[in-house]
Amino acid sequence: MENQTTVPYFLLLEFSKNRHLQLLHFFLFFILYLATATANLIIISAVPFDHRLHTPMYFFLMNLAVQDLGIVSVIVPKSMINSLMGTRHISYYGCVAQLFLFVSFEASDFSLLTVMAYDRYVAICNPLHYEMVMNWKACTKIVILVGVTGLLYGTLHTTGTFSIPFCSNVVNQFFCEIPQLLKLPCSGFNLIEVGVLVASFTGGLGFFILIIVSYAMIFKAVLRIPSVKGRQKAFSTCLPHLIISCMFLVTSCLAYLRPPSNTPTYLDLAFTVLYSLLPPLVNPIIYSMRNKSIKLVLWRF
Repeated sequence: MENQTTVPYFLLLEFSKNRHLQLLHFFLFFILYLATATANLIIISAVPFDHRLHTPMYFFLMNLAVQDLGIVSVIVPKSMINSLMGTRHISYYGCVAQLFLFVSFEASDFSLLTVMAYDRYVAICNPLHYEMVMNWKACTKIVILVGVTGLLYGTLHTTGTFSIPFCSNVVNQFFCEIPQLLKLPCSGFNLIEVGVLVASFTGGLGFFILIIVSYAMIFKAVLRIPSVKGRQKAFSTCLPHLIISCMFLVTSCLAYLRPPSNTPTYLDLAFTVLYSLLPPLVNPIIYSMRNKSIKLVLWRF
């Protein structure tokens, strides 16, 4: 194993050796995937359908739905197939591709949440300058920058994670997750990827601070609204956005910064589900399904 530069395949987390429980896992993940994919596909289809939704806010919502759909499509189907077929295998290059795409979509997702917080800040705190600041040219450039940032982020993490040889191929998670892969190198410590993780969390913290500052300014402006109904509407719109952003960052930190363990725990699985599978399901609901304009378009559908 000392001279081995790679492993031919990885073994993902086996939820149970019992065939009935394997099938139960398949159906639970199938229902989760179906609900998430349907909700996000509705948003992706609805926004171009109606000209009243051709605004920067809905443009960002549509792109967020694309990222969310990408996240679940990269990790859930493989886990479902493994449970259905009674296997745990994923090829080495399949693991590389899964990690790259997952991290790229996650990074783009969080970047878009930051952009959307700024969009709401401009709309509420500087409404007279909104059309000038968030024009279509600027929005297109922002979305392109978000995509490039995600791809760069995914490339850095994938290169760092697979830069040194592995002496084990057992991944204690239902997909190729960075914290679990970092337990497998022969050296026992991947300095390159740890450095990338530190830089990433520093950048992520900066994005989170921007989100907090944006919503703090929004809440300050909302408190000046004389109408109680107006304040309630603004708070009901912004608070869920802030909650989902906080949940995403906190659970990601807990999943990535927990002390490494060689045995899988339910806590590891819970944190991973919270930051990887729950936001793509909840985002369409809190950002779109509660919106009257989206509801009208869906009713027309």
